Amino acid sequence: METEKIIKELVYKAVRSSGAGGQNVNKVSSKVILSFDLQNSQVLSEEEKELVLTKLSSRLTSENILILNCDEDRSQLKNKAIVTKRFLELLKNALIVPKIRKATKIPKSVIRKRIKDKKNISEVKSNRKKPDLD
Repeated sequence: METEKIIKELVYKAVRSSGAGGQNVNKVSSKVILSFDLQNSQVLSEEEKELVLTKLSSRLTSENILILNCDEDRSQLKNKAIVTKRFLELLKNALIVPKIRKATKIPKSVIRKRIKDKKNISEVKSNRKKPDLD
């Protein structure tokens, strides 16, 4: 994954943040909204796009645009850094290909042991019965 090239494709937008901050909130646009157009990305290959599309389908808009926002800090620069870091982490996790599970064969010794144990338990239970005196 080429981080620098992906960061160049990101679109940032600064808006006024809600919540605590006093008069600063009313004057400064400190909240940062990051948007990434998955379909028009030049950096990701088609396979990577499909992988991200399936893994992040709940977070994408109908036009396949990923939108993240951050208003944790009162500084626009810090919010931009936080949201960029969050995006890169999200993308890195989405691009991980899960390992294919291989079914393992049960060893013959394990099967033999299980059958032997079943016979032993059966024998113990049959020995609990009252003897036939006829």
